[in-house]
Amino acid sequence: MTGLDNDVFYALSLIGTIAFAVSGAIVAMEEDYDILGLFVLGMVTAFGGGVIRNLLIGIPITTLWSQGLLFRIAAFSILIVFFLPMRWIDHWKKGEAFFDAIGLSAFAIQGALYAWQSKMPFSAIMVAAMLTGIGGGMIRDIMAGRKPLVLRDEIYAVWALAAGLVIGLGHFQKAWELYVLFVLVVVFRMLSVIYKWKLPRRSLHQTGQEQKGVQG
Repeated sequence: MTGLDNDVFYALSLIGTIAFAVSGAIVAMEEDYDILGLFVLGMVTAFGGGVIRNLLIGIPITTLWSQGLLFRIAAFSILIVFFLPMRWIDHWKKGEAFFDAIGLSAFAIQGALYAWQSKMPFSAIMVAAMLTGIGGGMIRDIMAGRKPLVLRDEIYAVWALAAGLVIGLGHFQKAWELYVLFVLVVVFRMLSVIYKWKLPRRSLHQTGQEQKGVQG
């Protein structure tokens, strides 16, 4: 990577790590976990997506241990959440989707850049963007006994794929363009939450209800 690329890559890593560490800690507090549970869930949320991405595209998982500073920043963020007044936590809980949107955007772009700089094919860039963006959150939700956010109604993973798509096509390569892309993904993710945008789906439960209605 060039010096400029390194700056953007590190900035996105920092933003995503803090956002997802805070998100994981808040979920742990909602589920009444102790302080160890906060650290486990916060760390898994912050770094799980990168681990899954590395496994898929063949990057040694041991590169995770070279991120000592990010580990310390994540731990410090979790500790701050633990000691914050509960009334502040209540306000932050309302913004849980916003923290997820920040982490999703930052890590999706970071993952796409990682694969792009590693000369991966176009499909790998898109998958790397998606898995880096949603992987940590999926593990967090599963560990917390929740339905993963990516499987809920509002559009989630699509925005990570979109980030991988434009980077894989060679767009948004300059630093300011990447930051604009970061903001766009956050905005569209929040719009999908606010307006409850959904992907098309078919429900077997609905079919069963219709059949019962006909029989009745």
